[in-house]
Amino acid sequence: MAVLKFEIGSVLIFLIQIFVLLVLIRVIFMWLYGPFPTNSFSRLLWVITEPVLGPIRRRLPPVAGFDLSPIVVWVAAGILIGLVRFIL
Repeated sequence: MAVLKFEIGSVLIFLIQIFVLLVLIRVIFMWLYGPFPTNSFSRLLWVITEPVLGPIRRRLPPVAGFDLSPIVVWVAAGILIGLVRFIL
């Protein structure tokens, strides 16, 4: 039972880390190509990350023109990873 719990936790942490990496890539693409997806890869990143970033962006106004929703997601992901590791 403990091994199964550890494996599920490890997979969950891995998926969170992959999502954070995708958010980082999306931020870099936004800086390089603008805020709207123009190619298939940036559209894929948009489709994957927007369900999480969109609601945060609607509640959190931009500060000096900067979108802070990726930072909120990174902090929340770090806290979630810490909680999963603590529980395991």
